[in-house]
Amino acid sequence: MASLQDQLRGLVYSTEHGQTCPDCREPVDACRCAKQAENERLAALDGIVRIRRETSGRKGKGVTTITGVPLATTELKTLATELKKRCGTGGAVKEGVIEIQGDHRDVLKAELERRGFRVKLAGG
Repeated sequence: MASLQDQLRGLVYSTEHGQTCPDCREPVDACRCAKQAENERLAALDGIVRIRRETSGRKGKGVTTITGVPLATTELKTLATELKKRCGTGGAVKEGVIEIQGDHRDVLKAELERRGFRVKLAGG
């Protein structure tokens, strides 16, 4: 990572290219940072989808989280939408983790196995 002085000296806007990415210093249209971060996230996965129930930081409300799904961000959002419809509840995708409101571990496990993923129930 660049030092603070290097970050402050960098070009922020150019009339030739418009906005530039602060990380790679390329125009925003040609920025490769998002693709690189996505590739690193996918490379770190071990091929096992983990489903767990969490309540921490949610004022006691239970949420089923699904991690380790080896899909790109757009495909992950599509999968989350289909899983939410299957469970009949809401949810979100945050930083590569699918969150489904409520405890739906059994339904989600069956659905993901039907789609060909290796699934483990994690946690207690």
